[in-house]
Amino acid sequence: MITSGAAATVELRSVQAPARLTGRIAVPGDKSISHRAILLNAIATGSAGVTGAGLGADCRASIASVESLGATVQRRWPDGSLSPALAVPDSVVGNGAVHRAADLVIEGAGGAGLREPEEVLDAANSGTTARFLSGILAGQPFFSVLTGDASLRRRPMGRVIEPLIAMGARIVGRDDNRCLPIALSPAQLRAIEYELPVASAQLKSCLLLAGLQATGATVLHEPAASRDHTERLLRAQGASLRVEGRHLTLAGDAALAAVDVAVPGDLSSAAFWLVAALLHPQASVTIERVGINPGRTGLLDVLTEMGGRLTLTNRRQAGGEPVADITAESSRLRGVRVGGELIPRLLDEVPILALAAALAEGTTTIHDAAELRVKESDRLAAVAGELTTLGGQVEELPDGLVIRGTPSLAGGEAEAHGDHRLAMMACIAGLVSAGPVLVGGAETVEVSYPGFWHDLEHLAPGAARVL
Repeated sequence: MITSGAAATVELRSVQAPARLTGRIAVPGDKSISHRAILLNAIATGSAGVTGAGLGADCRASIASVESLGATVQRRWPDGSLSPALAVPDSVVGNGAVHRAADLVIEGAGGAGLREPEEVLDAANSGTTARFLSGILAGQPFFSVLTGDASLRRRPMGRVIEPLIAMGARIVGRDDNRCLPIALSPAQLRAIEYELPVASAQLKSCLLLAGLQATGATVLHEPAASRDHTERLLRAQGASLRVEGRHLTLAGDAALAAVDVAVPGDLSSAAFWLVAALLHPQASVTIERVGINPGRTGLLDVLTEMGGRLTLTNRRQAGGEPVADITAESSRLRGVRVGGELIPRLLDEVPILALAAALAEGTTTIHDAAELRVKESDRLAAVAGELTTLGGQVEELPDGLVIRGTPSLAGGEAEAHGDHRLAMMACIAGLVSAGPVLVGGAETVEVSYPGFWHDLEHLAPGAARVL
């Protein structure tokens, strides 16, 4: 059911199935890598160029935060001129052209050169920004306060705060140190050996960033592999980091050197178009220069197992990350079982995977994904509810979903629940349903994909309209 709060403007979009879904597009720069390029170069010494960065709302929150801490982030335009990165309005970033070519120049403040912020640091809706900044700020010789929007203030921070306090950080947070806002006082950190309770790249990265400032060697043990973008960039910046399977050892009291980063296209953004093409009966869509880091490609593995026609071409390296062009074509999908160590490699893609499963033959079960209950929304409950509303057959489990495939979805009304990935899932559902899908909260796509509507119009002209 579409709802609207008095305090916010909720955008409604109607999306219907086109006769064909075809074309080539380039999705925004990988959000995870963009965050890291901004945050890690901001605490490094020197100047770094970042090409192809995503400039959605989440990454803009990271830029605003590091600038409050003394780093400088500028936008480099095609003619070589520079302007403040955040001087470009969100409406321009989302016009479908600017978002593809966000080239940045970052002047790092250096780990010892960060300054006390005059205002509260606001991570907005970005869990990555909040957790990375927690690690950066934990060992600084100044006071800082970190908060976020209403959604982020409900998300758990305890698993980050607890090990930081064990390292000597002085942190006080809301709800008995479990939620934002948090206040961090000057502290001297000491290295610890720590077993991560979950496979979380955000938690791992937070502790590595704190470990850079600690005395001694920080040793982390992961229960399963998670994305390794932070490790790749830290090593490129000169950190002494040893990775042996799921065990990481980082030397403390380390200084980083700024390095250039070429950001590949975001697989999490590409996933929506790939699934749309697989499900639509007359479709062939190619996404150019997509990052295919092995820690991120779980969805490609699952869709291939389901019978999806996916082709990877033009494989190469970009900025130390593997990339490829990915083509998806109309396919007949079948249900599969998903769980275990595969989950950290596709956690963000579970909503769009659930849509694929809703139109596949047979039953798909997803287990070990309880982490999705503490994202921007309770994604398990929201996905189950919205797909059921549209005509799917979805049963919610404590840690996952059981999805019984059906020949078609009826369409209807869907709500984003303030979650960008749910908004995009609902829009893609409209492209492959018998009737239109009315998406409430469609504006939330700006969090990660400012050019989403432009790309939808390119692939399916006239399929979406604003109400």
